Amino acid sequence: MTRHRTQVCIIGAGPSGLLLGQLLADTGVDTVLIERAPLDQVLARVRAGVLERGTTALLEKAGVGARMRREGLVHDGFAITHAGATQRIDLKGLTGGKSVTVYGQTEVTRDLVARRAEAGGITYYEAEGVELHGFDSTSPQVTCRVGGRDLTIACDFIAGCDGYHGASRRAVPEGAMRTFEKVYPFGWLGILADVPPVDHELIYASHPRGFALCSMRSPTRSRYYVQCSAGDSVDAWSDTRFWDELRRRLPPSAAEAVVTGSSFEKSIAPLRSFVAEPMRFGQLFLVGDAAHIVPPTGAKGLNLAASDVHYLFEGLGAHYGAGDDRLLDAYSERALARVWKAVRFSWSMTMMLHQFPDQSPFEARIQEAELAYTLNSVAAQAAMAENYVGLPY
Repeated sequence: MTRHRTQVCIIGAGPSGLLLGQLLADTGVDTVLIERAPLDQVLARVRAGVLERGTTALLEKAGVGARMRREGLVHDGFAITHAGATQRIDLKGLTGGKSVTVYGQTEVTRDLVARRAEAGGITYYEAEGVELHGFDSTSPQVTCRVGGRDLTIACDFIAGCDGYHGASRRAVPEGAMRTFEKVYPFGWLGILADVPPVDHELIYASHPRGFALCSMRSPTRSRYYVQCSAGDSVDAWSDTRFWDELRRRLPPSAAEAVVTGSSFEKSIAPLRSFVAEPMRFGQLFLVGDAAHIVPPTGAKGLNLAASDVHYLFEGLGAHYGAGDDRLLDAYSERALARVWKAVRFSWSMTMMLHQFPDQSPFEARIQEAELAYTLNSVAAQAAMAENYVGLPY
């Protein structure tokens, strides 16, 4: 058996766990990360691509901003199309100069993995049977098996950054947590292809056949989505079928600009809104998808995880730096206040832009009115832009 002592044990070596670990390490706080997947699988995950300014600032603080500055695409706006018309949401103009950066989560993870290795941080990959113990006491532990050997990590605190299906939230005693959930009756079929994007900014398309999104990862790599039924199979969607369906949902000018090609990644993501309250249980703190899920319509998933990291980093920094636990004690309240605002925004974008199979005539008219108001009101667009670029921490 291997035993390890650290100050903060971080479960999950995705971007939130790696970011928290690096921020803490740079201030002299010792961390150990454990991750159930192998490193190559972690680096192959395809996720979000739109980063708020707060997220990019945290990445800079963690020393991983150089490649993001070189390769990231700064976007000052995005378009919404409906009934053949296009309305640009001027993020920069409506928010006093704020913008977002398009830089894939895969690249963020690669940068953070490289930085942790450079700094000599300890990460255990392919950890099996992860279990949390004693987090209601002052001496919590995490146990698992790595490489056929039992591993015990004693620590002061546990940060559960291991996602919706991870061990951290499952370890919370029954009755100690309240959950809120909405499951949407459709999914997003997404592809990655090495073709130039249809436009230099994102296009959100509302269409009677269903929602579509034109996004990108670089000037030569595109990320496209179409709304599909909840029970759909990737095998039913050839590349040809996907491109044909995408073009049907775009205005003619955009459809004509679509460059097609073979996809190298194709998957269907179900959509849900989920929040667990509280986000702290003794010495265990839930971070990111372990505590909340939002539909990707508002581009908030990774950004919400980053804001959780910000609040927890502040709390742990005050604890170790000044013996002050007030920010740690306020972690759940501070994080959830921002989480619920982002959940509301993601829900509102989803409800406004998608087709709902069981929608009543009244609901259809309300959706149409909401979309018309948003596309014709500067005030509504300003509110959308404020939320899209990211509310302050």
